[in-house]
Amino acid sequence: MHLRVLVADDDPELLGTVASTLSESGADVVRASTGAELLEGLAERGPFDLVITDISMPWMTGLQVAHSAREAGLDVPLIVMTGLRDASIAERVGALGERVALLKKPFDYGQLTAAIAKLVPDAEA
Repeated sequence: MHLRVLVADDDPELLGTVASTLSESGADVVRASTGAELLEGLAERGPFDLVITDISMPWMTGLQVAHSAREAGLDVPLIVMTGLRDASIAERVGALGERVALLKKPFDYGQLTAAIAKLVPDAEA
């Protein structure tokens, strides 16, 4: 997979698993563990082919960062991960546009790669 990916999650174990899995598949991965690091990564370390973010993170949620990025004109494909079971999440994620996928935790490698293939069809798996 020849992608440059920004992965954000405040759970170090999940962040490590997702980042390592993508790296082993050939992706160039940048990690963030807070909303502030996610925002900084988008602003200073991009461009990215894909952003994968958790919703619940310290300082600023992944959704807040994603909405801010969209408002600033950044239309990077986005996978939003969540363990929350709030019924409004799907609607809030959908408001980010067409280049977005929602993954509910726990998810497996197949679900992650299917979401990537849907959003970045030219990525080599």
